[in-house]
Amino acid sequence: MILSNVAIYAAIDAGDIIIRPEPTPRLRSLANPDSPYDTMSVNLRLSAQLNLANQRKPFSFDLREKGLPDFLKQAYTAEQMGSGGFTLDPGLFVLGNTVEEVQLPIREGRPVYAARVEGRSSFARCGLVVHFTAPTIHAGFSGTITLEMLNLGKHSIVLFPGLEICQLIFELVQGTPVRANSEFQGQQTPAGTKLRRRGK
Repeated sequence: MILSNVAIYAAIDAGDIIIRPEPTPRLRSLANPDSPYDTMSVNLRLSAQLNLANQRKPFSFDLREKGLPDFLKQAYTAEQMGSGGFTLDPGLFVLGNTVEEVQLPIREGRPVYAARVEGRSSFARCGLVVHFTAPTIHAGFSGTITLEMLNLGKHSIVLFPGLEICQLIFELVQGTPVRANSEFQGQQTPAGTKLRRRGK
């Protein structure tokens, strides 16, 4: 069952879905004609962090190995977008992540939700892909959402910090799942690593 915008509001208010900072406004008005909520989704924004493949450091991925977030941190170069944005040329692949942190708690006796991250149709028509075969955000996940972005078009696309880049669609999970955290649990960077806090 896919949640409507009204059901998303209710789940956020109940703490069954947590998005920080919470997207606003919920409803369109004359004062706020734009809302990140559609009939059954909510838009999330692109952070200023991007990870670009390090061309000077040849490597190959061994997908059997654990610790992929740390390897990605070495294989990719972190870059911060400025106010001028970042030009995604045709064929270029970069990792980004959302400004918002998403949490899908598993709590006994409470509804449990999973989500899917999808691109936006207007951007897709320009050739922008925001995920590759990995749209699922599992119940119990907490962290920012990594975006695997590729320009499949023939023309460059300029990305900007704060751009509403993707949408989340929420689904009700039948039954209470046993927690099975991935290595990306708590991620705060496009590569999937966690930010170290001061004093730790």
